[in-house]
Amino acid sequence: MSRLFVFGMGYAARHLAAALGARGWRVVGTTRDGRDGTLRFGDGQAVAGEIAAATHILSSVPPDGERDPVQDAYGDRLARSAAWLGYLSSTGVYGDTGGAWVDESAPIGSGRRVARAVADADWQGLGARVFRLPGIYGPGRSPIDRVRAGRAHRVGLQGQVFSRVHIADIVSGVIAGFEGPAGAYNLADDHPCDQDSVVAYAARLAGVAVPPLVPLDSLSEAARGFYAENRRVANGKARRVLGWRPAYPDYRLGLRALSAMTSPSAVTAAPAPASSDQR
Repeated sequence: MSRLFVFGMGYAARHLAAALGARGWRVVGTTRDGRDGTLRFGDGQAVAGEIAAATHILSSVPPDGERDPVQDAYGDRLARSAAWLGYLSSTGVYGDTGGAWVDESAPIGSGRRVARAVADADWQGLGARVFRLPGIYGPGRSPIDRVRAGRAHRVGLQGQVFSRVHIADIVSGVIAGFEGPAGAYNLADDHPCDQDSVVAYAARLAGVAVPPLVPLDSLSEAARGFYAENRRVANGKARRVLGWRPAYPDYRLGLRALSAMTSPSAVTAAPAPASSDQR
């Protein structure tokens, strides 16, 4: 039986676990406190046993400050493991490109996420498949949910573009990576665009008013940091090397699919949104 062990059972990892469980895989993961049938990240003996038994190991845990907690706690065991290794990284490692396209040949570490870039490189050093992800959306975690909750905004920044990816396309990309060579792969859609357009489209689908423009300086520090970088993420390597194709190549297709999930139970049955720092 194929066995996946996941560090950090957050939003993306739970969707992957559901997909693999349906294929007969055994999936075990960690959280900080070991809730919902997971292992506690700090339970070294239990975690070591799962590392030894796993055929595939994936980490979705981001750096804690300047350190990767997974590598700090279990790096030696991972280096000795014969299992397939994967790491969910971020396209934030590329920093600001002024709206230009960027691919995996670009240097990393020049942006806000220096620690993430170090972890990205360290996982590659272990022979992992590193999946660099832009803004993630999916059931229960999308612009439609934010506009319905009154938590969406527009800022009116001209020429500001971002890439994004549907959770289903992360799942299919990681699975495609099971058969691919080690290295970094961007998993992003084909249509980077400004966030205001996405919010306006989500509002129309939700049948609510388009949120008003707000001044950038009225946002939180984290939100302002989001708008400090401007880039288009190319996904050609994942297409060429892994044979991956996004099912939702642009945000309109992805949001329409989410909007079509009209039954409340269809949305709430999906794994609950969770922070990617769950260990």
